[in-house]
Amino acid sequence: MSLVTNVIRGSDANRLLVLLHGYGSDERDLGALLPHLDPTGRFVAVMPRAPFDAPGAPGYAWFPITEEGVDAEGFVAALDLLDVFIDEQCAELGLAREDAIFGGFSQGAGLALLLAIRAGDSIRPAGVLAMSPFAPPGDAIAIDWDAAVSVPILLQHGTEDPMIPVSAARHLAAVLDEHGVRLVSLEYPMGHQVALESVQDAQAWLDQVVAGQTPSAALPEPPPEGPVARVTTASFPTEVLESDLPVIVDFWAPWCGPCKQVGPIVEQIARMREGSYKVVKVNIDEEPALAQQYEVQSIPLIALFRNGRLERQALGAKPRPQLEAELGMLVIP
Repeated sequence: MSLVTNVIRGSDANRLLVLLHGYGSDERDLGALLPHLDPTGRFVAVMPRAPFDAPGAPGYAWFPITEEGVDAEGFVAALDLLDVFIDEQCAELGLAREDAIFGGFSQGAGLALLLAIRAGDSIRPAGVLAMSPFAPPGDAIAIDWDAAVSVPILLQHGTEDPMIPVSAARHLAAVLDEHGVRLVSLEYPMGHQVALESVQDAQAWLDQVVAGQTPSAALPEPPPEGPVARVTTASFPTEVLESDLPVIVDFWAPWCGPCKQVGPIVEQIARMREGSYKVVKVNIDEEPALAQQYEVQSIPLIALFRNGRLERQALGAKPRPQLEAELGMLVIP
């Protein structure tokens, strides 16, 4: 399959930079980053267009995503397609694959990462720039961890990402770090996007890789959880249903604007009611089974559980006195 491709050659280019766009975008999308990533023109930037239309979006997709999740066969097919494409580009441009940088955003970032570390005889790149990566289906791809340790990886993600939760990026970073990969993992106060600070950090990382270094850094400590603990489907029975104290549960999601408004109010309740109530939160994107079990149709939904039962609930962002009153709590001035 021949891919529509945008090629931008730097003024002093002697390396290949492959940039794979995200879902719903096209081959022109990441070109705007080049003045920041490559101000001296040392790369030939090759930006192919994904082969599938993206339903509900104006651009394209590298592999299908259905209601059942990622099409694993489509994901592998995209990897195979890009593997051949990169070899063809290296031959056509007269550039060495082992000097190349594989980069991408979202869907493209997950593919760039897997291209570099999956099992097989393909030549490994000099590094991987993974911006807000879509975590690939791990059981569908065999990884060559012995080879992966030779490929430095820069992983960047937004803490407010509503599309791919930062927890997914942290899990991915932990897996890579556990296997000894030369990893730099950075987080930014942004959504599913690229920010100026992240691009500047990417340029500095590229400078190191081009100079022959393999940068790595200890994983950042996760931010303190605060007074409202996160609960999962696995911990919900113990933390909520079996609790001796009544439990206030904040059902929320990162993309929900009203959830961000009510979040500080829920934290205030947790501090004021410490010892009388337990206050926890459930990310419905990460725990859809809980949302379905308790028929959470709209958020934020603040629920009160007592003796293992859902007793009361309040819907929407509201002032603390109104929220406490709807939950049947004695309102504290």
